[in-house]
Amino acid sequence: MTKDLTQGKITPLLVKFTIPLLFGNIFQLMYNSVDSIIVGQLVGKEALAAVGTSNPLMTLAILFVNGMCIGASILMGTQYGAKKMDVLKRQISTTMIAGIVFSIAVTMFCILFARPLLLLIRVQEEVLPLAVSYLRIVFLGFIFTFIYNFFACTLRALGDSTTPLYFLVASSVLNIIGDLFFVAVLRWGSMGCAVATVVSEAVCCMLCIIYIKRKVPELNLGKAWFVFDGTLLKQTILYGWTSAMQQGTVQLGKIGVQAIANTMGVSVMAAYTIVNRIDDFACLPEQNIAHSMTSFMAQNSGAGKKDRVRKGFWGGMKIELVYGMIIFLVCFFFAEPVVRLFVRDTDVVKEGVTYLKLISFMYLLPAVTNGIQGYFRGIGDLKITLISSMVNMGVRVLAAFVFVFGFAMKVETFPFACLAGWIAMLITEVPLLVRSYGRLKHGENAVI
Repeated sequence: MTKDLTQGKITPLLVKFTIPLLFGNIFQLMYNSVDSIIVGQLVGKEALAAVGTSNPLMTLAILFVNGMCIGASILMGTQYGAKKMDVLKRQISTTMIAGIVFSIAVTMFCILFARPLLLLIRVQEEVLPLAVSYLRIVFLGFIFTFIYNFFACTLRALGDSTTPLYFLVASSVLNIIGDLFFVAVLRWGSMGCAVATVVSEAVCCMLCIIYIKRKVPELNLGKAWFVFDGTLLKQTILYGWTSAMQQGTVQLGKIGVQAIANTMGVSVMAAYTIVNRIDDFACLPEQNIAHSMTSFMAQNSGAGKKDRVRKGFWGGMKIELVYGMIIFLVCFFFAEPVVRLFVRDTDVVKEGVTYLKLISFMYLLPAVTNGIQGYFRGIGDLKITLISSMVNMGVRVLAAFVFVFGFAMKVETFPFACLAGWIAMLITEVPLLVRSYGRLKHGENAVI
């Protein structure tokens, strides 16, 4: 059900909106994590490295298209808050049409150039054939990924963060069953994981469409689904492109660090893959808390309620900090058993535990940076989120390069590189936040 976020007590609204996002995040990440656990336990570290080293490219494409959806959803939330329903419907149909065309183009490109793309990030020859096959199969389901993300972002813009969770749960359960069948029973290895992912995404997408047709009148557009508004597309591209570039910048930085990790041997590659999976569970919920802040602030900004925008920011930041402290404690004290869920190899476990314990100390920093980004997205100032993300990832890759090739550091390179990036990001964001918040407090336009 859609929800008007311009009415009611702020903190309960944010908590209620955030909780489904957190659970949804967990189930969404189960796609790749279950793949890694099953492959690591039943196939071997070469196959695990192939899945892990392919994942950044797929994630880059997903985050890019998700960034477009997030950018469009900010416009949708503002339109919904302002009760401009005719414009909202044209916004929805235009975004869907453009997104489908874009998804098909990306799928064709990545299938044709899978091998050169993997060579570009220096995937080792011993895992390259497995990685190429995995990547090509996974990209066959990319259009389903877009359609789901589009509907999920649209529903959240309309105040419904619960319904997308249900479809993610269904998809995750199907993905686990598919992994066990294709890998454990049919012995298809990493390719079986890819097939299971595509099937689960397709089913999730179909369930989402059926539900919307029956239960969400705002999205039951009929022939209006074929309405394409060029003027709205330009505005969507402006918001969506900036958001997509911000999402893509983050993943490009991760790919850069992955390329450095790929020079350090299979054990470090596998450890890096494992901790990245765990790190996703740790940090992406912080991003989803920020997304709830964005939805809340976008609706209230559209309704002209600046006081609720300010209170929503502080309420969201409190949630971010509490979560950051909890995830630090979990990752530090349970580092070894969590890493052993993925792999049994002693060398890989040792490297992974060192990495995870170090980075767990730093999880309060991304909690703060994500909250600040949620604020800037909510008021429609996406250029700040892009600039700060570029600073973060640029410093992170540079630091990793210097630590490995200048100081011969091992797996500890990666948490310290993340620390450098987050500090640089805060140095960029905080002065701009103070300036923007001051303008908002005095009733002025907060966009810098």
